[in-house]
Amino acid sequence: MILRWLLALAAVPACAQDLDTFVKEAAAKTVANFAPSLKADHLAISVMDLSDGASGSYRGDVAVYPASVVKLFYLVNAEAQMEAGTLADTPELERALHDMIVDSSNDATGMVVDSLTGTTGGPELAGVEFAQWMEKRNLVNRYFVGLGYSGINVNQKAFAEGPYGRERQARGPHFENNNRLTTDATARLLKSIVEHSIVTPARCDTMLKLLHRDFSGASGNPDDQGHGFSSKALPPGSQYYSKAGWTSTTRHDAIFVELPNGARYIAVIFTVDNAKNPEIIPFVSKLLVERFYRRPPRAAPTAPLAPPAYPPR
Repeated sequence: MILRWLLALAAVPACAQDLDTFVKEAAAKTVANFAPSLKADHLAISVMDLSDGASGSYRGDVAVYPASVVKLFYLVNAEAQMEAGTLADTPELERALHDMIVDSSNDATGMVVDSLTGTTGGPELAGVEFAQWMEKRNLVNRYFVGLGYSGINVNQKAFAEGPYGRERQARGPHFENNNRLTTDATARLLKSIVEHSIVTPARCDTMLKLLHRDFSGASGNPDDQGHGFSSKALPPGSQYYSKAGWTSTTRHDAIFVELPNGARYIAVIFTVDNAKNPEIIPFVSKLLVERFYRRPPRAAPTAPLAPPAYPPR
């Protein structure tokens, strides 16, 4: 079945449509397919073709609550701080970074955020004491502002329940200071990891090892990062790297894919108010796979990325 599908795609003439137009049309198809539940403002998509530098987006500059996708930003800042010597590379930090990305552990994320910012949770704070705490907590924001990122907020922990105390206080009375990301910013960050341009190549490879997903076999968990999101539409032999996020109201995926034909692309898909529908993101992913099989890489592909081996824990 899969082989016939790939052969059929290969036989279709290459589409001359530019990537931005394609992404907008893919968004329109997705909204139409999942109407009336999925509305036009419930979806955001950003795509980058790594073979020719083309990009496209649909509502890519609209900031939404990112759920666990924000953990990608904490991972990058941790590697940057360790590279700069301002954060100690300890076994416990390495364990927390692994569990934050591989298992999407909220507890591990809390430890990472505390380590990055020198803050801890606890009872509410007042006046100058709270202002000083917030100044420290905004360290990761300042790092990304310094790199030219805008319209995002990455200064809060992730919780299954809560937050409480100063963690709740930090979000503002109406949660106006919640984490916020755009698909454009997330795609840019993921691209910088893949292209080894954010920290040293060795550190970027360390992050890619954590992001690699084995989507072979099956999983009964619809929230399994390796099986429940974009990979449901990928052909066998693809290399798949991702950070997904989900809550009761959001379902997101940020991916780097290398298809068997050598096509390599970044895609970030955010959905809101449709968290109970696990088929929206795979629908978009299938459209992207079809696109990149019809348009093989213009440049000679680099050697395919090998699935990384995880170090023993």
